[in-house]
Amino acid sequence: MRPHHSSPPIRSKVSTMPRQKTEAAAYLDIYKLVTERKRLEQELEALEQRRDRIIKRLEVLDQQTAAADEAAHQLRAGVPQGKSRTQSANAVSTENFNTLFLEY
Repeated sequence: MRPHHSSPPIRSKVSTMPRQKTEAAAYLDIYKLVTERKRLEQELEALEQRRDRIIKRLEVLDQQTAAADEAAHQLRAGVPQGKSRTQSANAVSTENFNTLFLEY
């Protein structure tokens, strides 16, 4: 993951040639500001949508992690796959079985 550095504020584009102070120049400045505002609003909306997708994905990963953790606990306890602890306890008593673990 990349380190998070504080970024400088977003600056508006500056023209290299100063314009004459006319009404048309003022309207051009207004147009440029409105256009930049719309662009930034669209960018913010895209970031919010991406954030929502990331949050949903994190929730799915949490659920999958919990399910995998439960499966690991069941396998460690010797419960057959596909059955939960309560189902296996009600179905067959495991007291009649001898369990042997082999490592190789």
